[in-house]
Amino acid sequence: MAVIGRALLILGLAASLYGIGASIYGARSGRREWVDSGRRAVYALAGLIAAAFAILEAAFLRNDFSYNVVAQASSTTTPTLFKAAAIWSTQAGSLLLWILLLSVWSSVILFLTRRKLREVAPYATAVLLGFGAFFTSLTVFVHAAHPFTTTSSPPTEGAGLDPLLRHATMMIHPPMLYSGYTMLTIPFAFAVGALISGRTGAEWIQVTRRFALAAWLCLGIGIMLGARWSYTELGWGGYWAWDPVENAALMPWLLATAFIHSIMIQEKRGMLKTWNASLILGTGTMAIVGTFLVRSGILSSIHAFVSNSGLNIAFVALIGVMLFSSVGLVIWRREQLRSEARLDSLLSREAVFLFQNLLLVALALVIFWVTFFPLISQAITGTQVSVGPPAFRPFVVPLALIVVLLSGIGPIIAWRRVSLANLRRSFAFPAAAGLATLLVVLLAVGTGGSAFAIAMFTCGAFVLAAVGQEFWRGARARSAMSHEAPPVALAQLVRRNRRRYGGYIVHAGLAVLLIGVAASTSFQHSHYASLMPGQSARVDGYDVRYVRPTASATPAKISLGAVLRISKGGHHVATLGTRHELYPSQDASLGPIGRFFNGSDETRIGLRSGLERDIWTVVNPSLQPLQGLINQGNRVFTQAMLPAMRRAAALPPGQQQAALAPLWQARDRAIAELVGRYVTHPWPVTFLFIVSPLVMWLWIGALIVIAGALIALWPAPALARLRARSAAYAGRRLAREPA
Repeated sequence: MAVIGRALLILGLAASLYGIGASIYGARSGRREWVDSGRRAVYALAGLIAAAFAILEAAFLRNDFSYNVVAQASSTTTPTLFKAAAIWSTQAGSLLLWILLLSVWSSVILFLTRRKLREVAPYATAVLLGFGAFFTSLTVFVHAAHPFTTTSSPPTEGAGLDPLLRHATMMIHPPMLYSGYTMLTIPFAFAVGALISGRTGAEWIQVTRRFALAAWLCLGIGIMLGARWSYTELGWGGYWAWDPVENAALMPWLLATAFIHSIMIQEKRGMLKTWNASLILGTGTMAIVGTFLVRSGILSSIHAFVSNSGLNIAFVALIGVMLFSSVGLVIWRREQLRSEARLDSLLSREAVFLFQNLLLVALALVIFWVTFFPLISQAITGTQVSVGPPAFRPFVVPLALIVVLLSGIGPIIAWRRVSLANLRRSFAFPAAAGLATLLVVLLAVGTGGSAFAIAMFTCGAFVLAAVGQEFWRGARARSAMSHEAPPVALAQLVRRNRRRYGGYIVHAGLAVLLIGVAASTSFQHSHYASLMPGQSARVDGYDVRYVRPTASATPAKISLGAVLRISKGGHHVATLGTRHELYPSQDASLGPIGRFFNGSDETRIGLRSGLERDIWTVVNPSLQPLQGLINQGNRVFTQAMLPAMRRAAALPPGQQQAALAPLWQARDRAIAELVGRYVTHPWPVTFLFIVSPLVMWLWIGALIVIAGALIALWPAPALARLRARSAAYAGRRLAREPA
């Protein structure tokens, strides 16, 4: 089957190259049959890669360790669901997933546009197939990226999936991020097609807008799943560490946010054509930069794969081609990209959107600069300077605050220009809500509290009030006209204006999310304590008592944990359990006993979540008290294993495992006895206790954002779509008329 898989990849590369030539030839010659043939090459690529992916997935599920990637990332003891997800924990498997998603999303958009944008679509097809050819060629020609490399002498057991990746979110997190990255190539490709063909109007935006929003949503979901994984799995108590790979997903998300807002101005007023084209070309390029950061390992990250020079050179070349081609196309078509209208007033929705766009791009550039600063400093000075979260905060925090504030101003300010009377009417309630929140927070925490948190609470309240006001006014007006009950009027209002009100819900969700971020980072209390059973520690008014240790041992893993009782003011709050789990290493040099204590490890946190605060804890037991016994066990079992292995080697293959079974059983009993000493002869263990207020609202805000984005994505009723198109056309006609 591996041979078939390799053949499918080669055929996929051939289909991509053929499709590029057919699409360009069809576009240049005007022969539709060649254009159609190029589009079908995308469908063929999707089918070929899907078949190759299925072959590799089947190898994981049946524990076929003759495949190198299966032996590296799976084992017979890996649960089935995690075996299915292990394919994208490897360099080669994740690249195959990238190509699969790219080809599937490309097939969808090209099928939907098969009778539209006849001048633009062939060039977009060629660009999408260019990405397909690039990534497929990596899996064919770069050894480290080859998913179907096999060995003639496969091991009887695989290394297993990294314990840190045995988490529910890891089933979804990479596919979501890759879906976001690959879907961003679609508006990128159509922007290139529009520039090459000279069709620089809003048609390509209208066709690809939903894909841009879907890419934004998938990236956002991937980012939040990664944050949740970090919070519950990594054992440090945070959800965002400004890691390079985390930033690699955040930067295109910020640029996509700017693009989604700015295209509304082009659709409504015919403005910002150059900006929109440049923005989506930059966003698409940044998506490839993000993919490169994960693949390359050029910056230190827990999320990155091992560096490979062949992959690094290929990605740098691709990014260079994308960057210089994008700049060249925009310069070439600069005359056709001139705006059809001018900005009428700084007090208008267009001005707010433009200012917000500039801030979002500035935010992305700041994150890019600080993320890559170690490489920049090395290139200039020869020394790589490390940076951490404190390097981001002085720049990110003020920009984020202004962006949040503008997300509340945008929905309530009118297009073109606004009168002072309208300004007062629109801003009175949100401004009052923001000021009232400011006073309440100052009374609660005093002037010595975190300025960032206080400002974010104020801005968040302003945004929520502005969004609530828009919903209330719209529902009241509809109820008055249609005589519907207020809940029905509200539902119909959203149903007929999904893009608008879905966007408002997204703004509200982001405000809630960032309030959670501000509170949990600014008012968090943490405390390290070394405790014996029966001892207690105190953190933020909570008493934490170490009740008893827990331990278990199997051939698959060792678990050392603790049961903790949380109380406040003498009242029981929660009972939490936390564990530190150790997985065996395949390194025989660690000893027959020691390898079970010195492999991969992971933490299982104790967590009590609530609307007001989270109580979070993790145990980190030292193995030093057991080290002498582990060394003794290594010596004893090494001496016992040598003659046992010689005797087993003289037996027929079918009897060898049975002959060694008593030895393995004795080893497992010895390990269980060692682990049992953690309970019978306990020693002091280290705990980290954290109390974080309002963390739950971060996750609630994320769910609100997802709900709003899904509403905005959902197709509007046919009549509403017709009215929207008529309104957009009338808006463009009005924009061309002199004021």
